[in-house]
Amino acid sequence: MQLTHHNTLFQKKEFPLILVCDTVTGPANIGGLFRIAEAFGIREILFCGNRPPEFSPRMKKTARSADKRVSSSYNKNTTEIITRLKDEGFIIVSLEITAQSTALHHFDFSAFSKIALVAGNESLGVSPDAIRASDHCVHIEMFGNNSSMNVVQATGIALYEITRQISS
Repeated sequence: MQLTHHNTLFQKKEFPLILVCDTVTGPANIGGLFRIAEAFGIREILFCGNRPPEFSPRMKKTARSADKRVSSSYNKNTTEIITRLKDEGFIIVSLEITAQSTALHHFDFSAFSKIALVAGNESLGVSPDAIRASDHCVHIEMFGNNSSMNVVQATGIALYEITRQISS
């Protein structure tokens, strides 16, 4: 028999993680990010970039009320947010394929007590300025022809690996 969210045995946890969204604009993606953040015990989403996130009916439908349980804010300048988080003791990890990025499963997240994961724009990824301001870049190994995936899917994979490592 399938269990509902009311009768699962999952233990609720909150992790020392913040999700930074660098110009993520699609309402369905924004809703999906709220939902995946809530599922992984993420305390806050910081939206950054050229325009504020659109909290439309489509976003709210996709979020399934997770937007009410995960706090969020908006700041136009991503690097300003990254600098503030560094000052607060966060390690900044961008989820992006670069010449120096490390495969997600090879990166030791357990070495850090506070982590900010930067997820990028649906088409352009994490901005070059945010990558330069980050302490590390990680990527998801892919085995097909494509070198990218949807921001919500990629963030879900990354949050699974991060929370797996830091809860051990």
